[in-house]
Amino acid sequence: MSKGIMRVYYGEGNGKSTAALGTAIREASHGKTATVISFLKEKNEDSEELLKKLEPELKFFRFEKSEVSFEELSEEEKQREIMNLVSGFNYSKKVITTGACDLVVLDEVLGLVNQNIISEEDLIDLAGAIPEDMVVICTGRKVPDTIKECADEVYQVMLEK
Repeated sequence: MSKGIMRVYYGEGNGKSTAALGTAIREASHGKTATVISFLKEKNEDSEELLKKLEPELKFFRFEKSEVSFEELSEEEKQREIMNLVSGFNYSKKVITTGACDLVVLDEVLGLVNQNIISEEDLIDLAGAIPEDMVVICTGRKVPDTIKECADEVYQVMLEK
């Protein structure tokens, strides 16, 4: 059985999430279904409200309870939020392994690896479970070499000028 595609967008600059979300919107406009799961970002009610209007073709989830980004939290608050982030990652595994949609965007999931919230192996195992005909896009600032190796496509997004 062939597996689906894991695509990685990484880099220090802006544009990774925008590229991933643009891909999800394009797929939804072509009759496909997409799920976007956001990690480690501050809540943006305007963006989330707009994305909710694209349902059922595009579904958006954010599991964090905090209104601010993970980096802005105290250590105590981070420990509480980690449980929500792990729940979000577990939900993403369910969406992927059940083939619930055509495209899954795991926005800033590489940050979960960098923050040691999930392991590299967790993401590598997930890559191996992608069903045929599904694309999973992972974004983040840094990507470990092991994840680069298991990904089918890797794009570095960076500011040139």
